[in-house]
Amino acid sequence: MMGEFGSVYVTLKLAFASTFGLMVIAVPLAWWLANTRNRIKPVIEALTTLPLVLPPTVFGFYLLILFSPEFPIGSFWVRVTGETLAFSFAGILMATVLHSLPFVVQPLQNAFESVGKGALEAAATLGARPLDAFRSVAVPLARRGFLTAAVLGFAHSVGEFGVILMVGGNIPDRTRVISIDIYTSVETLDYAKAHILSAGTLVFSFIALLSLYIINRGWRGRVQGL
Repeated sequence: MMGEFGSVYVTLKLAFASTFGLMVIAVPLAWWLANTRNRIKPVIEALTTLPLVLPPTVFGFYLLILFSPEFPIGSFWVRVTGETLAFSFAGILMATVLHSLPFVVQPLQNAFESVGKGALEAAATLGARPLDAFRSVAVPLARRGFLTAAVLGFAHSVGEFGVILMVGGNIPDRTRVISIDIYTSVETLDYAKAHILSAGTLVFSFIALLSLYIINRGWRGRVQGL
């Protein structure tokens, strides 16, 4: 057992893992959205942004159905691991990544669009391959977008509630994150614990956003000073 505040460990584990997964998925997706002229682009953008407007309980409910053994994803997971995807850490990790995707894709897409095609075309004329131009030109110029995406993805994962509750339930040391622990503490009238967890989450969120704005402002000042 992890103790009374095991939800903190589960939350941090979830936030770090989901942020990594989000960046792996969001970077190529945002790059494609920023540069494609494909007719299906609006459809992909709408699907990516859907978690922003869809109630978390609705989103989580359909994920819970998809993760059940009666559906291919859940059935495959049971065959491979011997456990159900629903009500597991892997399940809430997948749900968090999907639900936090727009918070990561949008700042990255905006950053890639601001790079413009001129710098990439210049790199191409110097013999740089597309992947080399992306790594040596696009990534450095879009670093503010990368930072913003990572911080927002991490912070949103820390504060996730509805989707995790629907997909993972409230299993101590497994799927109980801070937000659910706060809810449970209030239900059981343990206001002292609820205050500690709430205050810690509030302070963390404020520091994360403040650091993001300070760093971005510093980068903007250096760029304007060049």
